Amino acid sequence: MKILVTGAKGQLGQDLMAELAGRGIEAVGVDVEDMDITDGEACRRVIFREKPDAVIHCAAYTAVDAAEDNLELCRRVNAEGTRNIAKVCGDLECKMMYISTDYVFNGQGERPWEPDDPREPLNVYGLTKYEGEIAVEQNLQKYFIVRIAWVFGLYGKNFVRTMLRLGKERGEVSVVNDQIGSPTYTPDLARLLADMIQTEKYGRYHATNEGLCSWYEFACEIFRQAGMADVKVTPVDSSGFPAKAKRPFNSRMSKEKLTENGFERLPAWQDALGRYLTALRENGMWQ
Repeated sequence: MKILVTGAKGQLGQDLMAELAGRGIEAVGVDVEDMDITDGEACRRVIFREKPDAVIHCAAYTAVDAAEDNLELCRRVNAEGTRNIAKVCGDLECKMMYISTDYVFNGQGERPWEPDDPREPLNVYGLTKYEGEIAVEQNLQKYFIVRIAWVFGLYGKNFVRTMLRLGKERGEVSVVNDQIGSPTYTPDLARLLADMIQTEKYGRYHATNEGLCSWYEFACEIFRQAGMADVKVTPVDSSGFPAKAKRPFNSRMSKEKLTENGFERLPAWQDALGRYLTALRENGMWQ
């Protein structure tokens, strides 16, 4: 099997490339310098040249607050770029996996979102990712849409590394306690995506590590596992951190569809966090 991965230099893309290589699966990684996804002809040229059996589309515009002032750029990458890839995959009759987000929902209530729930984005980023989902659904039959949330891994900025830095610099942090969801560790996610892409069990899925927490509870566990229990963590509601883009209060996502289709769900987020902290130490990225 041959798989083309977009956004191969990103936080998820690097772990996905490593996971595929570890399984002996031929993987071609492309990033913006190799294939500008906003250029339809470039997408056609590169994907037709490689003729993959599947494309896993990780590339995206993910600056949530900046997106509010850059709708057209965000749309060009997340919606039009995704459409460009979906059209080529449709012409080649190859599978496509699109990595999406809980931000396609309105973020209200307390019930976990089901994969086929109505989509009602609450900010520009969520809107353009929703438009990307529609582009995939309109151009393909053999597709996976996998929604993730609260992502952390070795190869990018994320909440865990921010907390470790702020805890060390300030000795105290304030963290919102009224937004609920589940963290997602990229090596765990990469394993699931590699499992999934080798099947024909198409459709929309949700994939995060198991267990729920608030950002405040996530921060407390970070400092506990990091041996930084002396860091003071103060819970505050979202009004204490006004942001340009609205954030979802409810990022709970049901993963029952994974079980129903025979996929192994991701481990508990606390377990993933422990492995991540170990990996940071081993790679000299945190002491």
